[in-house]
Amino acid sequence: MAIQLISTLLAVFAVVYMVLVCYMRRGWHILSGVATQQESGTAVTVSILIAARNEEANIAHTLTDILAQEFPKELLEIIVIDDHSTDNTSAIVQSFAGQGVKLLKMNESRPLNSYKKKAITEAIAMAKGDVIVTTDADCRMGPKWLATVIHYMESHQHFLVSSPVAYSEERSFFETLQTLEFLYLIGLGAAGIGNGYPSTCNGANLAYRRTVFHDLGGFNGIDRLASGDDELFLHKVTAKYPGRIGFCKSRQAIVYTAAKSNLREFISQRKRWASKSTHYKNKGIVALGVAIWLFNLLLLLAGVGSFFIGSLFSVFIVAFGSKLLVELIFLYPLCRFMERVSLLWYLPVLSLLHIIYMVYIGLAGNVGKYEWKGRYVK
Repeated sequence: MAIQLISTLLAVFAVVYMVLVCYMRRGWHILSGVATQQESGTAVTVSILIAARNEEANIAHTLTDILAQEFPKELLEIIVIDDHSTDNTSAIVQSFAGQGVKLLKMNESRPLNSYKKKAITEAIAMAKGDVIVTTDADCRMGPKWLATVIHYMESHQHFLVSSPVAYSEERSFFETLQTLEFLYLIGLGAAGIGNGYPSTCNGANLAYRRTVFHDLGGFNGIDRLASGDDELFLHKVTAKYPGRIGFCKSRQAIVYTAAKSNLREFISQRKRWASKSTHYKNKGIVALGVAIWLFNLLLLLAGVGSFFIGSLFSVFIVAFGSKLLVELIFLYPLCRFMERVSLLWYLPVLSLLHIIYMVYIGLAGNVGKYEWKGRYVK
């Protein structure tokens, strides 16, 4: 009886998963490619905000890339918020003061659960730009990045624009798997916007109008959560301005960051990302997330159970094969866009490990605290 129940449920959720991923494939296809911009022709002013904590190894590279943007310097403002760094981050940022980079140092007397939202809020209070662009202190970008994003935003009159983020290189098999998995996540966010149902984005490459931030009360209502300065704010914008959100589908708009070097850092990051899922106001997104989690749980049960009950092995193989096939269909155009098609050779391994990972993160990300940047938050 239990075997029949698992088999039936697995078949049902496999179909749900395949339909969902194919629908997301449609969303990616709907998105129009964005032409490369030599320089933004708009007069809009832009404030780039970077929240940094102990980033002495990376911040100089990020600032150098931003200062090299093919964007009118008189329209650009760069603000780095030092989030209580204990290294030389502030000193490095101050060395760029002659090039117009501003430093804002946080000085909180009481513990917070979301230092990053506080940092961004304080920076926006002093920012002069019409458009706020956020990125991270360990990111790299090409010289046409900002002009491409801003031109796309202005030409479509969007209030919020999400743009692609990718891992820059792989120094190990573990980082290679991360690159492919991260591409899947970025693709889901882009596809959701393409389908008209924005669900995820990444604060390493996000732009929105300052007036919209103030109009929505900033991070009010989501400010107690450690994560969510990107996704949960996206949901606030979506709720009021559902048709004014876009995804800048251009290789020139890609921001590159580094994969996590070890499993502990990777798990901590993914737990932080997963922790905001139960706070989504759109319960349809929550329901889809639960369905995907249940599908992976059933796959795990069938896979483990097949070692003891032979009849479950064929059920597991069919369901896993369906999962692998639909993920290949979804990821192929994304890998072509990123010029990383060779990563697809690693998909069978990733797809198998992803079953265990999804079940664990779905639970761990919503229970207890986790460590991030030397702090324990929840």
